[in-house]
Amino acid sequence: MSEQESSGGMMHAPGAEHARLKPFLGTFRSQVKLWMGPADPMVSTGTMNNTSALGGLFVRQEYEGDPNEGPFPSFAGHGFWGYNMTSQRYEGFWIDNASSIMQNETGAVDESGKVWTMRGEMPDPQTAEPITKRSVITLQDDDHHRMEMYFSKDGQEFKGMEIEYTRSS
Repeated sequence: MSEQESSGGMMHAPGAEHARLKPFLGTFRSQVKLWMGPADPMVSTGTMNNTSALGGLFVRQEYEGDPNEGPFPSFAGHGFWGYNMTSQRYEGFWIDNASSIMQNETGAVDESGKVWTMRGEMPDPQTAEPITKRSVITLQDDDHHRMEMYFSKDGQEFKGMEIEYTRSS
């Protein structure tokens, strides 16, 4: 663990686990598929801008959906993603204007260093009953990654969202 002395105590310096997040930095165009039931998914597009925050310890995510006629005509969201050196887990936090839910996830990257599996729990936006969430983030190359989100309710897991990201700058 890398640490450096500071007048305020110990401060963490980014490590190898943080460096794994560098390919996600930049601006990416997205294609979002959202399933709200057994029908075909709703499809939308947008832009994700990921920047380094707090000395490289975190990735700051700022998303703006393109205007559309769906149920989320001006979707926007913000998040943070990083590696917690104390718990030795990746952690993510997400908020958006589609609900007032603050979503938290924790997880790990596989041995290839290209697939993160993150898990969390949240209230079902329709019923307020707790549901579990599993996000799988796959780094395909420095210019492409995918996020797939699965929800579990009553012992059944179903895919709720898939986002394909392509670097635009």
